[in-house]
Amino acid sequence: MDQARYDAIVVGGGHNGLITAGYLAKERLKVLVLERRPIVGGACVTEELIPDHRVTRTSYVCSLLLPEVIRDFRMKDYGFQVLVPEPHSFYPYPDGQYMIWSADEEKTKREIAKFSKRDAEAFTRFQAELAELQPFVDEILRTTPPMFPPRGIRELLEFGRLGRKMLKLGDRKLKHFMELMTASCYNYLSKRFESDRVMAALSINGLIGTCVGPMTPGSAAVMLHHSIGNTIEGQTGAWGYVKGGMSGIADALLRSVRDLGVEVRTNAEVSRLIVDNGVCRGVCLANGDEVRARLVASNLDPRRTFLKLCDKGTLPEDFTEAIRSFRIQGSSIKVNCALSELPNWKSIPGQDPGAPHQQAMFEIAPSVEYLERAYDDLKYGRPSVRPFIDGNVASTMDDSLCPKGHHVLSMFVQYGPYKLKEGSWPEIREKVGDQIVDTLAEYAPNVKKAIIGREVISPWDLEQIFGLTEGNIFHGEMTPDQLFFLRPAQRWAQYRTPLRGLYLCGSGAHPGGGVMGAPAKNAAREILRDVRR
Repeated sequence: MDQARYDAIVVGGGHNGLITAGYLAKERLKVLVLERRPIVGGACVTEELIPDHRVTRTSYVCSLLLPEVIRDFRMKDYGFQVLVPEPHSFYPYPDGQYMIWSADEEKTKREIAKFSKRDAEAFTRFQAELAELQPFVDEILRTTPPMFPPRGIRELLEFGRLGRKMLKLGDRKLKHFMELMTASCYNYLSKRFESDRVMAALSINGLIGTCVGPMTPGSAAVMLHHSIGNTIEGQTGAWGYVKGGMSGIADALLRSVRDLGVEVRTNAEVSRLIVDNGVCRGVCLANGDEVRARLVASNLDPRRTFLKLCDKGTLPEDFTEAIRSFRIQGSSIKVNCALSELPNWKSIPGQDPGAPHQQAMFEIAPSVEYLERAYDDLKYGRPSVRPFIDGNVASTMDDSLCPKGHHVLSMFVQYGPYKLKEGSWPEIREKVGDQIVDTLAEYAPNVKKAIIGREVISPWDLEQIFGLTEGNIFHGEMTPDQLFFLRPAQRWAQYRTPLRGLYLCGSGAHPGGGVMGAPAKNAAREILRDVRR
């Protein structure tokens, strides 16, 4: 038995776990972080694919990370740096046409006008409408959800405060917000745009990491979540590459929290929570060691936290059933490649690493129908034959990732169901990887011969390697029925759990997934409120 006593144990050393630990340490709590892998970072990790070629294995871009987290942990002083491509997005098409979208709205409008002059003007209105909601959304991200359904005067008053915030939006903005919460991407966008290619480009933000298609009701809410990013290097809503890969986030946080006194142990898998009379007293490690603390914060997903770490009978049956019903099937595949040369795109030939389209994110999403057909494959339990690909070659801006002249390619791919109708992921993984590369080669024919190393990470691999139940990168679906006061279960959305002393601080809690840090910061606030009572 480990005789050391801690004020708090944080299970899981991903970015949210480190952030919660850091905020607790700032208030002089003695904190221990336990991470099952040899390195911290969770899904924010940079690892070697082949010698001297480092890839961001899972998460691959930064935008949503709260500015106060960057500031509070002095992350830039600890080496955190974001490289923002300009332009930011490149949309190639099978017929050789393309769009390149930029932070400069006028440049983006000129690109859209190639397909629809009307949509070029509509884009300004679209951006303005979303921007109107940003202050409200920013506040909600940082808010502890009220109890739902409310019981008693105190909870009704708490719920009423949320209602007042919504009413302050005014009729027009409130109607717009509710439309986003309930509509599909296609229904929402088709009221505003006429070009299928423009709608497909905007739909992408509603699909990433979810088991929905562009025509699925509720997908517009996911689009809102990803579309309203924070300001990175002076650009609102920008996406950037972290210098050194996504480990740059975890490494900066690790240095910062260690300087605050947080103890971090790797290769320390938690196998069970120690519960005594409904109170969480610590954890038992896979090697048999026990570590005791006043409280435990879990950065693991709700299924893993409550159904794997808790002994049967320690949780109320209705809560356990709610967690069993929490939808968490993964839908994403990640393909990482080391390249001997840059992709040579049919639509813009050339392999200059300084070319804007080579530095931008590239999107294989030629039409709304293409995206919906990719989703159809998921519905029937098979990987998309012609998938949506969200990719980048970050080495065009970050030469620390691989030798000069070589590059590293990241492809985030939809869709790949965790639950397959036929076969298993170890059996079909490489075949699916071939299909994904074949799809990219339709747009950049040289890419197949340029690959000198490849890794295909399926939802099954995300579960096995990174501990993400069913490979869900957001710790659970991000559709409206699993957001805010319903995440992860009604009446348990305030980061507390039915076990006294056990808290949830990861993406399975409000406001959900993405490299954001909001669940961690909110959870730390509620933990400290309880500690001070």
